[in-house]
Amino acid sequence: MKFVRDLKNRVRKQMARMQKTKFKWRDWNWKKIRIWLLRVFAVGIALVALLFLIISRDLPDPNRLISRAVPESTKIYARDGTTLLYEVHGEVRRTLIPFDQMNSNVKDAAIAIEDKNFYHESGIDVRGIFRSILVDLTSASLDQGGSTITQQFVRNAILTTREKTITRKVKEIILSIEINERFSKDDILKLYLNEIPYGRNAYGIEAAAEVYFGVHAKDLDLAQSAYLAALPQAPTFYNPTGPNRQALDSRKNVVLDDMFQQGYITASQRDQTKAETVKFLKSGNPIIAPHFVMYIENYITQKYGEQALQNGGLNIVTTLDPNLQSIAESVITAHAANNEKRNNDFNAALVAIDPKTGQILSMVGSKDYFGDPEPAGCIPGVNCKFDPQVNVATAERQPGSSGKPYIYATAFKQANGQSPASLRVDVVTNFGTFAGKAYIPHNYDNTEHGPVSIRQALAGSLNIPAVKTLDLVGVDNAVQTMHDFGITSPLKNCGLSLVLGGCEVNLLEHTAGYGVFATEGTKHTTTGILKIQDSSGNVLEQFQDNATQVLDPQAAYEVDNILSDNAARTYVFGANSPLTLSDRPIAAKTGTTQDFRDGWTLGFIPSLVAGVWTGNSDNTTMRQGADGVVTAGPIWHDFMQQALKGTPPEAFAEPNGIKHIAVDAFSGLLPTQYTPSTKTEVFASYAVPTQYDNVHVSDPVTGMVCINLHSEQPNNPNWETPVLAYGQAHGYCSGPASSNNPAPPPSGGGGGTIVPTNPPTVTIISPTDGRTISTPFTLEAQANADTGANIIRADLLIDGTESQSLTAAGSNSCRPWDEPNWSSESRRSWTPDRSTGTAR
Repeated sequence: MKFVRDLKNRVRKQMARMQKTKFKWRDWNWKKIRIWLLRVFAVGIALVALLFLIISRDLPDPNRLISRAVPESTKIYARDGTTLLYEVHGEVRRTLIPFDQMNSNVKDAAIAIEDKNFYHESGIDVRGIFRSILVDLTSASLDQGGSTITQQFVRNAILTTREKTITRKVKEIILSIEINERFSKDDILKLYLNEIPYGRNAYGIEAAAEVYFGVHAKDLDLAQSAYLAALPQAPTFYNPTGPNRQALDSRKNVVLDDMFQQGYITASQRDQTKAETVKFLKSGNPIIAPHFVMYIENYITQKYGEQALQNGGLNIVTTLDPNLQSIAESVITAHAANNEKRNNDFNAALVAIDPKTGQILSMVGSKDYFGDPEPAGCIPGVNCKFDPQVNVATAERQPGSSGKPYIYATAFKQANGQSPASLRVDVVTNFGTFAGKAYIPHNYDNTEHGPVSIRQALAGSLNIPAVKTLDLVGVDNAVQTMHDFGITSPLKNCGLSLVLGGCEVNLLEHTAGYGVFATEGTKHTTTGILKIQDSSGNVLEQFQDNATQVLDPQAAYEVDNILSDNAARTYVFGANSPLTLSDRPIAAKTGTTQDFRDGWTLGFIPSLVAGVWTGNSDNTTMRQGADGVVTAGPIWHDFMQQALKGTPPEAFAEPNGIKHIAVDAFSGLLPTQYTPSTKTEVFASYAVPTQYDNVHVSDPVTGMVCINLHSEQPNNPNWETPVLAYGQAHGYCSGPASSNNPAPPPSGGGGGTIVPTNPPTVTIISPTDGRTISTPFTLEAQANADTGANIIRADLLIDGTESQSLTAAGSNSCRPWDEPNWSSESRRSWTPDRSTGTAR
């Protein structure tokens, strides 16, 4: 630039001298002038050639343009391979596409507005360059006009530095000429359209089409193509949602005019397209299933690195089912407001998995990823009841009683005779010292249910029998079972409280663990990935089922059989709880943590398992009484009902070895002549009882039979003493524990309630069987004792739970009898202290 200024000054001075003197052209020595001009021109040519030679030494090889690494966006798709969940990009959002996926509108519009001589020039426009040089000399700008499509590609894709120097301009010219010589015009146009910036971080026509119109480049119409061709000159200025929309519309019309003048479109097409209204998408990068997408991103980053995620151009097809995801989000939204209002429950999460493959079908990590933290003004991560972007599906929370199936599965798989029929005595028990104080758990309802089977204990989610079972099988064995099921939490230092949710798990792994029960004890590794391809289409990873048998199929079936037995849990949950579906068998279990901080419901059929968590992000308590069946149960129920709509019911396959054996309904052992009732129960082949009922014993004097009740560990005073006390209070025998004999038990036993060998029959007259009671009622019953003996006590049970015991002495909690004894064929009535229930 100094040379030009000096030349101008010399010319001015010489002209001034010429004006002062009488200049005569004939006085000049033209021969010498021509010689000097030729010398100067030759030197100039030599200098320019030398300059080009020096600069070209540092230029990239144009032959490597096609094979060079170009940053591309990573795309995350649903399992259908077409539903785009999210596009991940760093500073550049780009998708490279082949030339045949760029329709003619796109190509013609770009050529018309940017370089009408594209197919005829040599990579540069000489007249345009000289024109731009003149403008550059006066405006100090080196980017004004004169740029062909080839030059623009070089400038944006190769010479990415934006300094305004003669050197850069020379580099641009050299590379443009070389590229034009080495590549076809179609290849150059493809490179240009794949890499030119369009604004909103969109580089290339495919990214631009998706960002601005939500379509692929091959589907752009004429108007959309004209708008996109108008953008590259000044993407920020022409931003369609910015203040210069009218300027963009005008430039779009210029594109259409140029296309008409150059013969690409007709006048009618031009005029119709000018009048067309085009809708642009709002700025932003939409995301579907955000918590699941973040889960996938974390997986990719850990395995392939951050750069591969941001700029690697990966194509990721996930396992997510868009339909199930939509159902999951809608049911959570439908119940969120009610839970917040009635239960002080501000958040919820849901996971659904195909248990046969381990593939994640839906994941909702909070009730609204895009929502505002609640309550207003809270600090996320500190005191928000609702922290929207924290994925509770992968966060560890205490599972409450929803962890009990793992413990009972541990009992069933051990070859020690444990089965759904095994007896547990549900009485408050001191299990020793834990964390410096006595561990004495209680049931949810703070009552004792006395003798129950494992089936009743698990179905009704009784705490004390579960702790007893864990103590019998061993904490380490139960922890191993949970780890075998795929739960990676350490599960340490919670001792016997493990069975009541004392150790934390996450919803994703917990749900997958239930999937093991659904598939006859087979664990399928949980995954969110079907296929990952790099930008060149090479498959980096593809789904392969990784299955491991971690539980005996018979033990798994025993758990399935209990969790799908609605009658067995009716005494606690009622007959019509959210844990059932009217058209098919389904297994389900709830969980509630201490002080109602977490509510869980998990359940499954053979082809689908789903888990729901409810609670508050900051771990504060919900409403008292807001247990898992109340808060999470309705969400789980509605999801499963909608997800399975129109599909045929599936039964849990009964594996080889399962036996259906008639056993004593009280002891779970083989019946004897003294057994007053039997029940057909499910057994694993290795747990079929060989011992006979040793609970019902005969008094040698009266010939009557009584129940000789003892604990599961008769020699442990902590277990035996409260059981004996319960037996004495409820009229059971108090004799020594009978030994295990394969033959009918010997006579024996002591005092207590003597039951006739031919027991009386009791009939409920009103209300009728199956009738649901919603108001206070009078119950009328009739008894008939064939032996002629008087009945000295009657027990009233509602929904399987003992409500009252009426005795001859009148020491009942309701109305006394009208006479000392309830004689045979007598009818009596009383008003229960419960106002609702179902007559059975």
